[in-house]
Amino acid sequence: MAFFRGLTAVSRLRSRMDRLKKLKSEHGKVQLGNITVDMVLGGMRGIIGMLWETSLVDPEEGIRFRGLSIPECRKVLPTAVEGGEPLPEGLLWLLLTGKVPTKDQVDALSKELLARSTVPAHVYKVIDALPVTAHPMTQFTAGIMALQVESEFQKAYGNGLPKSKLWEPTYEDCLNLIARLPPVASYVYRRIFKDGKSIEADDSLDYAANLSHMLGFDDPRMLELMRLHVTIHADHEGGNISSHTGHLVGSALSDPYLSFASSVNGLAGPLHGLANQEALLWLKSIIQETGSDVTTDQLKDYVWKTLKSGKVVHGFGHGVLRRTDPRYLCQREFALKYLPEDPLFQLLSKLYEVVPPILTELGKVKNPWPNVDAHSGLLLNHFGLSETRYHTVLFGVSRSMGVGSQLIWDRALGLPLERPKSVTMEWLENYCKNKAA
Repeated sequence: MAFFRGLTAVSRLRSRMDRLKKLKSEHGKVQLGNITVDMVLGGMRGIIGMLWETSLVDPEEGIRFRGLSIPECRKVLPTAVEGGEPLPEGLLWLLLTGKVPTKDQVDALSKELLARSTVPAHVYKVIDALPVTAHPMTQFTAGIMALQVESEFQKAYGNGLPKSKLWEPTYEDCLNLIARLPPVASYVYRRIFKDGKSIEADDSLDYAANLSHMLGFDDPRMLELMRLHVTIHADHEGGNISSHTGHLVGSALSDPYLSFASSVNGLAGPLHGLANQEALLWLKSIIQETGSDVTTDQLKDYVWKTLKSGKVVHGFGHGVLRRTDPRYLCQREFALKYLPEDPLFQLLSKLYEVVPPILTELGKVKNPWPNVDAHSGLLLNHFGLSETRYHTVLFGVSRSMGVGSQLIWDRALGLPLERPKSVTMEWLENYCKNKAA
């Protein structure tokens, strides 16, 4: 706990709480917009309905972590190598505190996470009880649930800890969870794809590099990719499935393990985290059917065939963004630097020109531009992590930083139980008739 008190002083917590109280007392009745039937029937798109302090997605600029864009984060956050990708520990510090850390502070956090990373033996036994053929996300979630018996929050709540102090065991659980996910995730990978031969952590490596190492990938370029991957997937405001689910379950005062396990289960859906797997498989299917030297006309035909079959083009479009996802752009920049001749990357570059006009012509998509999922799978594939079924697990490891940071602030700010109102079609029909009368 002393480490966190160094990060966020009690006075800062009180300041944020006072700010929240002032916001409620002075502006609590201010309307934030009108809700339409389309919004209710369309997945609550565009409805402002929750507080999420760690990040915000601007439709035009993309994600901002505590006010900093991805290009800005890549400039100011400490790196492992000069001119390299930001260390995820630096982003975690930023999400927790709102401050850009020094390299010494990031190194201290790396050591803190490493010290917390020991996984109890029973966790591996729980995973081993599942068939090796079980989906990697199933095994990963089982591991998270097995970690839950170590919850400090559960113990503290059971002992009657006052609500105003529940952020303290939440912090302990979240840092422990974040620290222990790389060994759990790598164990799942090695169990399924490498005959169960696990690899021990290297105490000299940072968080993301150690994850890559324990998976079995030590190419310096792969270490850099993993740092970038974890950083850009860590958080994306609170409305996406994984973030919202973690916040929702946490609002019931379920401990961070239970909350994040629900996040991971949401992430496993093909319209959320599993989309990176689907995007890569779709790219490979194009090459299998048309060959690597595909023409623009062949690509157009294939995209239309995909859409007319009732399928979506994974990796394009976004619920909030209205421009190309900056997470896609920084991965493209990485690919241009390290793998410009990769056939899948060259194919995606062509699709960048072909798909948006087709989706625009279709008229059903507000954002036809590529998103983070279009690129992440092919980068991992290039460096040897070609098992597409596993890719979403890495997304899960990354997302723990955003969900965990916000859970700590949820409890510190005393945010209430989330309970939106639902209605039936009959209610909507009657309401609309009465409004029209």
